[in-house]
Amino acid sequence: MSSLPPCPACHSTYTYEDGANLVCPECGHEWSAQAAPAETARVYRDAAGNVLQDGDTVTVIKDLKPKGSGGVIKQGTKVKNIRLVDSDHDIDCKIDGFGAMSLKTEFVRKV
Repeated sequence: MSSLPPCPACHSTYTYEDGANLVCPECGHEWSAQAAPAETARVYRDAAGNVLQDGDTVTVIKDLKPKGSGGVIKQGTKVKNIRLVDSDHDIDCKIDGFGAMSLKTEFVRKV
C-alpha cells in the first residue's frame, strides 16, 4: 500500500515519486513532495453574493415546492438559524409549518 498522497488535481491514488516531485500518471500533474496541500474552506454565498455563515437568518426569494409535500414555501419566508453543510443542498434549517429541510443557497438572500 502506497503512503503517497493522492493527486490534488484529479484525486487519483496512482501517484509516484520522481526525484523530489510527485507525479500523477493519469493527468500528468506534478507537485513538490515537500509542499503540503492547502485546505481551503468553502465559501457559501447567497443569491446576491453575500457570504453566509452558520446561524444567519435568510429570506426565501422564490416560491419553492418541496418534494413529497403538498404545500409551498412562499417568497419572503424568513428562515432563522441556518446550518451550512457540504452537500447537494447547502443549507439545513427548520421552517415553521414545514419542519426540517435542506435549501440551496441560490434561492435565499441574507437578511
